[in-house]
Amino acid sequence: MTETTQSTEAADLATLAEKAGTTFILALFVDLNGKPCAKLVPVEAVHQLQTEGVGFAGYAVGSMGQEPKDPDLMVVPDPASFTPVPFIKEGLAIVHCDPHVEGRPWPFAPRVVLKAMLARLQAERGLEAFVGAEVEYFLLRREADGSLVTADPGDSAARPCYDARGVTRMYEHLAAVSRAMNELGWGNYANDHEDGNGQFEQNFEYADALTTADRVVTLRYLISMLAEERGMVATFMPKPFSDRTGSGLHLHLSLWRDGASAFPDADDERGLGLSPTAYSFAAGILEHASALQAVLGPSVNSYKRTGAVSTTSGASWAPNFPTYGGNDRTHFIRVPDHHRLELRGGDGSANPYLAIAATIGAGLDGIERDLDPGSVGGDNGTTRDPLPRTLLHAVEALEADPVVGAALDVAGGGEHAVAAYFAESKRAEFFAYHARVTSWEIDHYLTAY
Repeated sequence: MTETTQSTEAADLATLAEKAGTTFILALFVDLNGKPCAKLVPVEAVHQLQTEGVGFAGYAVGSMGQEPKDPDLMVVPDPASFTPVPFIKEGLAIVHCDPHVEGRPWPFAPRVVLKAMLARLQAERGLEAFVGAEVEYFLLRREADGSLVTADPGDSAARPCYDARGVTRMYEHLAAVSRAMNELGWGNYANDHEDGNGQFEQNFEYADALTTADRVVTLRYLISMLAEERGMVATFMPKPFSDRTGSGLHLHLSLWRDGASAFPDADDERGLGLSPTAYSFAAGILEHASALQAVLGPSVNSYKRTGAVSTTSGASWAPNFPTYGGNDRTHFIRVPDHHRLELRGGDGSANPYLAIAATIGAGLDGIERDLDPGSVGGDNGTTRDPLPRTLLHAVEALEADPVVGAALDVAGGGEHAVAAYFAESKRAEFFAYHARVTSWEIDHYLTAY
């Protein structure tokens, strides 16, 4: 893999737009739930966008820690993230933005949280974080009655993973996404059919943590828009079907110092080729795994993926215990090689900024305390609790974990701390779900008594 880094040099947005032939810019950010929010700014107003930002009513945005009485969010563009997307609409570009309130970065803004965590990692340890992300999703089609079915009617095999015919039938969509990534310089290197009928994954090269998080958000947008052009619905929902494998957001993590990875160690006696820094980083993630799941799997639906007992393919590919091992996909942390750790707990509903920031915070705690992850591939089910069974359990674990809470609050809390606000919103989400009567209840209880 090739190291790529988002430029931190000052760039003029007007110059970038002119060179790209841009006529409109989506000034984009996400809320704590990962919902993409934007205003469409004409290129004639690009100077105002760059110098003043553009305003949003924070409470109307959604989960941003604001009430109707609060002052506007002013989102300030990061020119280094400027991304022309003419394959969506001619002349269109995206720029990722950092929300501010009254001139200061807003601590409830996910991108602000990640930037603050990366600054802490550099200041305290002289380290940079690099991340690769695996984005999985389903392609569906809406029937006349409103129900959703697999977009490809021929995609019905019991074991569809890597099926050449399934990939070929979706060639136009997959190729369009691939070309888009490569035109943007992301280095798309594989596109495959995943384990569930209608499920796909498209991979791009790893980069610094902020760039990768930006690209995950952008890619979700691109996939959704390109699917819609072909009459399909692309969903990153963790588990849209009870009997199929769910969609993950696996994160490949590495720490670097002075341009070199801090993870390899040829003298590693445990056999994975990892350094003490890498093992302590992994140990911190394992130590805080239950609290991390509130961020890695932040939806009610997430726990139907990690809690799956069977699928049509025979495997759920989702971890149940916070364990680690070598090239073994049953673990919470897989070690594919001596340069990286693959965190497999995240899913398609995860906000990439928060997921990466919280994970780095947990790993940094492991480094600071010199934690040990235990034996490689060991069954830690006897020494560590299993991962949370529901979103409510994960929220309770988050509230009891000051390290992960501090990671979410790293940019500075307001009247209500970010972690507490996030936890309370997720608790409300769980109880809103719990209040709904489902078909399962009707089937089991209607005439049972």
